[in-house]
Amino acid sequence: LGMRIAKLDPVHGFAAETGAAMVLMATAHIGLPVSTTHTITSSVMGVGAVNRLSAVRWGVTRRIVYAWIFTLPGAALLAMLLYSVLSFFV
Repeated sequence: LGMRIAKLDPVHGFAAETGAAMVLMATAHIGLPVSTTHTITSSVMGVGAVNRLSAVRWGVTRRIVYAWIFTLPGAALLAMLLYSVLSFFV
């Protein structure tokens, strides 16, 4: 994941993983459900952008963000469709 979004040295990878772990522990302590994948991906983007913004491959990042945006409504529509179809049989 790190090499597709931004080229990371081991120390930068460690920083990304540590930052993501801290966010995940804090949100778990509060009781907020967050996605581990989204958290780690965002931390890799952040670490990549620290040195310079051009270090982040924004084309890959854009596709990831689009996937995040369309996942929730897509899952909701699919669940609605499945419920509608299955309700005829139950």
